[in-house]
Amino acid sequence: MKIALLGTRGIPACYSGFETFYENLAVRLAARGHDVTVYNRKQYINYTAKYYKGVRLVTFPTIRTKHIDTLFHTFVSVIHAAFQRYDIAYFSIVGNSPLTLVTRLLGVKTLLNVDGEDWKRGKWRGLEKVYLKLSEYVATLFPHVIISDSKVIRERYLEDYKTQTLFIPYGANVTRSTDTSYVTKFGLEPDKYILFVGRLVPENNAHLLIQAFNQLNTNYKLVIVGDAPYAETYKAELKAMAGSNVIFTGYQFGEGYQSLSSHCYLFVLPSQVDGTRPVLLDQMGFSNCVLVNDSPANLEVIGDAGVWFNAEDKSVNLYSRLQNLLSERETVLEYRKRALDRVAKHYSWDAITDQYEQLFESLIS
Repeated sequence: MKIALLGTRGIPACYSGFETFYENLAVRLAARGHDVTVYNRKQYINYTAKYYKGVRLVTFPTIRTKHIDTLFHTFVSVIHAAFQRYDIAYFSIVGNSPLTLVTRLLGVKTLLNVDGEDWKRGKWRGLEKVYLKLSEYVATLFPHVIISDSKVIRERYLEDYKTQTLFIPYGANVTRSTDTSYVTKFGLEPDKYILFVGRLVPENNAHLLIQAFNQLNTNYKLVIVGDAPYAETYKAELKAMAGSNVIFTGYQFGEGYQSLSSHCYLFVLPSQVDGTRPVLLDQMGFSNCVLVNDSPANLEVIGDAGVWFNAEDKSVNLYSRLQNLLSERETVLEYRKRALDRVAKHYSWDAITDQYEQLFESLIS
């Protein structure tokens, strides 16, 4: 099959969950003999070769502003795709939904991964929120298949738009690195730090974690992995509230991400944004004890293999959960084992790729 993946910053992944998803899916489909193309944004991806692990890369520049970056680049990509005779066009990000009409009219089987309620994210205001909300409705009109990465999203589209979506979760690599070079690089000790990984935007709630950590009486450190464009004010606020035991590493991918993830004491996901978070699956695949905000999507992923908190309930809030887990190492070890077992059973990338391959073949036939 000839498959195009459009709408994200591209691969190798260097930003967020959608890019990580595209990289893992594209590389595996290419290894199975399919002709796979990923569209990259020049300003974000430094990788300059025309192929990455068997995947063809088509790179175009974009207008790097918060408001039209994604839509402009996807538009340019769709124009190129119109002349490529693809069998499958897979789009990510609900804001790209109007452009799925183009590939559908061209006779290309078109899919869209809608993710969570993007219009609720704090970085959007006014007309941007209106556009993204309308994009959810448009998503129900043009693609042949709408993909939801969590059952929570599937139920919401059924309730709000009376539209069926196909649930296919993200996958995770079951792996743990023995490399500690990045741990020592940031002045850390293995098993002596709490880890956060994510974009530094308000809805990911890094501020809640820093506030809770500041209350703890511990010699452990808090490591904040991530960054974000267009969020300078919020990032400055985070650094202002952080004490000397809070370490900001910036973006970390590849070996750095694996090293820091593999040697933490526990991982915290304070975000309550709907949708499966690939970073949560990753951390479970690293065999980490995970502590998550009790959003429906997060609880769906962890099952009985993680710990949750509620920001409003003092008995199970983030501070109290952290305090308990720091003093209960046996509990942490038990949840590490559970997390690894759950990912291996339900979230294997190879199994996810099987589902997509079968879906694509059924659409073409």
